[in-house]
Amino acid sequence: MSGVLYGLGVGPGDPELLTLKAHRLLGECRVVAYPAPDDGQSFARSIVAPYLRPDHLEIPIIIPMRNERFPAQNVYDQASREISAHLDTRRDVAVLCEGDPFFYGSFMYLFERLSAKYTTQIVPGVSSLMASAAAIGRPIAARNDVFSVIPAPLDDDVIARRLEEGEAIAFIKIGRHFNRICNLIDKAGLTGSAGYIERVSLGNEKIMALGDVSGRQVPYFSMILIYKGAEDWIGKLPLLESCTARNPDQTALSQLETGI
Repeated sequence: MSGVLYGLGVGPGDPELLTLKAHRLLGECRVVAYPAPDDGQSFARSIVAPYLRPDHLEIPIIIPMRNERFPAQNVYDQASREISAHLDTRRDVAVLCEGDPFFYGSFMYLFERLSAKYTTQIVPGVSSLMASAAAIGRPIAARNDVFSVIPAPLDDDVIARRLEEGEAIAFIKIGRHFNRICNLIDKAGLTGSAGYIERVSLGNEKIMALGDVSGRQVPYFSMILIYKGAEDWIGKLPLLESCTARNPDQTALSQLETGI
């Protein structure tokens, strides 16, 4: 009998948005694996840092941060071998995933490699999409609205078509694509209906109307929400400039950001 592989969604950043189930399983698992950049700390690990113990065995899955493509298959192949070695010795392994494991989550690549051989359980997490809607104070979609999630790296013509077809829209993976996306949104006449959120649920969270955002670059952890669906009142809701007042535990969040 082997150990159990758990894919734990750890939410968008605020450790209090970790689910009770994820918290319990994190405490029960001896081994914790998580994605980490090759040039800094793991964001997923920082979220659960207050709950990690000295006796946890940690497996950083180092992901090169490059504009060009890198051999990702090799990264997940190696991580799968390391995780398998623990599972084969009956150690349960918790793999941390920012947001939700199956919503653009990297855990799916480990699931692909390991789930046929080992008992695997997925624990859903609060995605940045849901957290952003809550922070901005505006419903994502209503009634029969067609909701579209658009990754910013898509080609312009694809994005333009999605903007025309969708009634409720979320842009993700924005980062260096910000100016191009803003131009496409403006051409579609939707700038006035768009809200911008970055680092949702963290101490340095920002919320603005898209038209008020200045600068050529924004963080990777940012999102644009647009509503043009059937409920007029949703699209007319005012956008907040900041929600600092709704983040009372600034000390804890600041500690997380510095990896303490």
